[in-house]
Amino acid sequence: VQLQASGGGLVQAGGSLRLSCAASGRIFSIGDMGWYCQAPGKQRELVALITRSGSTNYADSVKGRFSISRDNAKNTVYLQMSSLKPEDTAVYYCNADDFRGLAKWWGQGTQVTVSS
Repeated sequence: VQLQASGGGLVQAGGSLRLSCAASGRIFSIGDMGWYCQAPGKQRELVALITRSGSTNYADSVKGRFSISRDNAKNTVYLQMSSLKPEDTAVYYCNADDFRGLAKWWGQGTQVTVSS
């Protein structure tokens, strides 16, 4: 499975961005998909997760501001980011898990920078 992320950029605090991540390859193997972020000097952490059936889970820091969705027909997962804060600045990585738990795939990362 290959994951291609896009949509990052520079935005002012309070603004919005939408990240996209398109999957290709052995897409029938994909179960959960998600977005993680990694700020400088920090560990990569989960931002949002969506299951094949559409159930979602969010980090407390983004609840009410971010929304994850997926289009299974397009093999794409999205992260709508609103009310962005400077502390949201990080590299955002999309992720997909094998539904049997046999593998974990990562996209290349896309930089999100929020200016104050």
